[in-house]
Amino acid sequence: MHLKRSSIGKFWPLPRKGNKYLAVSSHDKTKSIPLVVVIRDILQLVGNRKELQKLINEKQILINQRLINDKNYPICLFDVITIPTIKKNYRALLSSTKKINFVEISDKESEKRVYKVIDKKVLKKNTIQINLINGRNIITKEKINVNDSIVMNLKQNKIDKILKIEGGKNAYVTEGKHAGAVGKIDGIVERGGKKLIKITTKDNKKINVWIKNVIVMD
Repeated sequence: MHLKRSSIGKFWPLPRKGNKYLAVSSHDKTKSIPLVVVIRDILQLVGNRKELQKLINEKQILINQRLINDKNYPICLFDVITIPTIKKNYRALLSSTKKINFVEISDKESEKRVYKVIDKKVLKKNTIQINLINGRNIITKEKINVNDSIVMNLKQNKIDKILKIEGGKNAYVTEGKHAGAVGKIDGIVERGGKKLIKITTKDNKKINVWIKNVIVMD
């Protein structure tokens, strides 16, 4: 399945002029970029799909420390791409222009990823299932609330740290008009039955963002 280039998401860091069609992610289509587009067109590490398939066959493409065999695998915000053969790791972040940007990171950094908790369910005494952004679910006994974040150790597949969404923590805006902004949480208030995060950005601007559009990073 392919997508007209003129219809690509605004967060894709590609010009709207060029080849008429581009690949579509195998799922999470509205919030991701397919692997083949990232590796070939954005990072320009291969020249075509055949070269990417060769890397996949050689087990040289990992997403969040998992081997991937789907050329159209969806790459979402904060995902980590690892290519052992060239000793490169990239994390998907939002630029100031609200485009997904692939930042090179160290091997150690590539072993960690932050996820936001979007829902939770009590299974039995002291055990809950937390549902994470991008569809991942984890069973845990940790005390954690919806809208908190967790730092996952991708190598060991376990929670390294819980990040509470509260004043003084670092926040990253993932959607809305302030998408890509980073700063400190000043406080949380309720407005119209919804929670609003007050943030002072790195360039000392005061912004208000709905809690659903914020992820705690540290």
